[in-house]
Amino acid sequence: MPDLRSLPVPDGLAGERVDAALSRLLGLSRTRAAEIAAAGGVRLDGRELGKSDRLVAGGWLEVEIPDPRAAVVEVVPEPVPGMRIVYDDADVVVVDKPVGVAAHPSPGWTGPTVVGALAAAGYRIATSGAAERQGVVHRLDVGTSGLMVVAKSEHAYTVLKRAFKERTVDKVYHALVQGHPEPTTGTIDAPIGRHPSADWKFAVVADGKPSVTHYEVLEMLPAASLVEVHLETGRTHQIRVHFAALRHPCVGDLTYGADPALAERVGLTRQWLHAVRLGFEHPATGEWLEVTSEYPEDLAHALEVVSAGYR
Repeated sequence: MPDLRSLPVPDGLAGERVDAALSRLLGLSRTRAAEIAAAGGVRLDGRELGKSDRLVAGGWLEVEIPDPRAAVVEVVPEPVPGMRIVYDDADVVVVDKPVGVAAHPSPGWTGPTVVGALAAAGYRIATSGAAERQGVVHRLDVGTSGLMVVAKSEHAYTVLKRAFKERTVDKVYHALVQGHPEPTTGTIDAPIGRHPSADWKFAVVADGKPSVTHYEVLEMLPAASLVEVHLETGRTHQIRVHFAALRHPCVGDLTYGADPALAERVGLTRQWLHAVRLGFEHPATGEWLEVTSEYPEDLAHALEVVSAGYR
């Protein structure tokens, strides 16, 4: 059965091409979005759209993604420019993932992946896990950059999966959020589940899974704050959902209510969110391994513009 999505067009995507808008809204590659439009699977207020048609604010968008569960996904070796190897040994490899790259293949995603890039570079990773995500012990969103560890040995896969489940891994992110959170240091303890009226995103809901986010404001800037975030749990979109619930969404995160005008002024086409530090006990030696990552160019530029007072 096809996967049917029905959602309003956010103001920030008014005037965007269909293929570009679907890529941002639904996490599809632009190629996949164009294929769906060519097959007649995109309608705006009941009118069929082509890939280059423009969206209108306030319109109702309907997208039919063919047979998502029946799709066969496989790892395609493909180099990813800009993806750095931060640490590598016989058991683990830690990568610095660029924006626009998925952790592993999935139905509807035809873009680059971390496991595909590792395969193209000749890395052999653990065979534990589903075929398309072997060796993957945690993930980052396509629109989030930063550090990600992949298991190379079966022992490492088992140990790291347990470490993430038992929350002994130190996952640290930096986020640029709109406004100035109060208090400046705190914990967001709010359950997260599927959004009640939009199944393509998540929300704080009473029957959601327990989700805990610790944060500290590092710097207050004009119209925004740079915050350091420690994740106690690892729900999908957790940081984005929790700060949106506080009415301080990540700058550039149009899916969760960010100001499109601010995103445009700072030149962002994705959420300002980066996995800056990752620490864990090495699965073979038991020694603490910690790696760090600098901000990529788009986030560094946006931070500089905000710091200077974008007005």
